[in-house]
Amino acid sequence: MNDWSFGDLADPARYQQAIDVDGHDVETLLTQLQAMLRIRLAERCLAEGRRDGVIGGPVHLGVGQEAVAVGVAAELRKTDRVFGAHRSHSHVLSMGGSLHRLFAEVLGKDTGLSRGMGGSMHLWDQPNGFYGSVPIVSGTVPLAVGAALAAKLQDGGDVGVAYLGDGAVEEGVVHESLNLARILKVPAIFVVENNLFASHMHISLRQPKESTARFAAANDIPYEIVDGNDVINVRLAAARLIERARAGHGPVFLEAVTYRWYGHVDWREDIDVGVNRSSEDVVEWRKRDPIRRLTAGLQALGLIDANRFTAMEAEIAEEVAEAWTLARADAYPPLSALTSRVFADTGVMQ
Repeated sequence: MNDWSFGDLADPARYQQAIDVDGHDVETLLTQLQAMLRIRLAERCLAEGRRDGVIGGPVHLGVGQEAVAVGVAAELRKTDRVFGAHRSHSHVLSMGGSLHRLFAEVLGKDTGLSRGMGGSMHLWDQPNGFYGSVPIVSGTVPLAVGAALAAKLQDGGDVGVAYLGDGAVEEGVVHESLNLARILKVPAIFVVENNLFASHMHISLRQPKESTARFAAANDIPYEIVDGNDVINVRLAAARLIERARAGHGPVFLEAVTYRWYGHVDWREDIDVGVNRSSEDVVEWRKRDPIRRLTAGLQALGLIDANRFTAMEAEIAEEVAEAWTLARADAYPPLSALTSRVFADTGVMQ
C-alpha cells in the first residue's frame, strides 16, 4: 500500500470467494447476516418505490455496501454519536433504526424519522445514536469531530463517527476536520466507504491515487484499509480502531473498499453515464456480494443451510413489506408544519 493503490482490492474479479468464518462466533455472524439482509431488502423496496413513482424525492442507495455499516455498528454504543451523508439508510438501520419510520420519512409522512420534513437524505435517530445526515457533501464531517470533542470533555468513553465517501475527501472541510481532530486528540472515527465513484465519476479521474487513507497518514492518524465486502474484516478493523479512540489515543481512520450496485441516485445502474463503469464490472462486483460471501462461509462449515437462509430472508422480507404498507398508510404532516417546524418560538420576536 506504499503507493496508495488498492491493488487487487479494486479488482472486481477478486475477493469473490466465501468468507472464512472459522473461529468466529456463529450467533454474531447470523445476527450480522440478518442485519445486512434487512438493509438490502429495505433498499430494494425503496428502489422499487422510486421507480414506480410512489416516492417523490430522490433516494441514494447503497446496495452492495451493507457490510461496512453493519461491521462498524457492531462496535458502537447507543451513546456514541454517528453522522452520515446522503447515502445513509444503512447507517440508520445498522444502529437498530425502525424500518417503518425510515420508510415513512422517505415517503414524507408525519411518522418519519424527521417527521416527514427531510426525506431520504435528512435522517435522524438520536435515541439509537444516529445524530443526522445531510446531502451537503462532507457537511456532517466537522459535526462528528465536534461531537467527538464533546465526548472527550464528558469523559464517558464515547466516540463521534463520520461516514463519508471517497468523493467527500475532495472537500476542504474534511482536511480541516482531520487536522483539528488530530490536534485536539478527539475520539473521532472517520469511515470512508470508498466505492470508487463520486456521483458518476471514477476515482481515477478525480484523484492521483485510489486510497484516501493517505490523508490520514498526512495528519498522523492511524488507519486501516479493508475489503469492505467482508463483514468480519470490517468489524475486526473497526474494533481495533474504535478501542484505540475510546482509550483516549485520538482519531482513527477506516477505509473500506466496496461498490454500489445501483448508480448515483435511484434504481438505475448508470452504466451508460459513468466512465469506467460497465455492465461487466457491475456483474463482477455483484459476485463480491457481502451477503452471499458470508452465507457461503457459513454453509461451508455446515452452520447454515439453504432452507434456513431462505426462511431467514422470507421472514425479513415480510417485515419489510409490513413496514412499507404501514408507512404508505400513514398521514402526511399537517399544513401548519411548513412554518411550525421551521421557525422556533424563542420569545424574542413579537
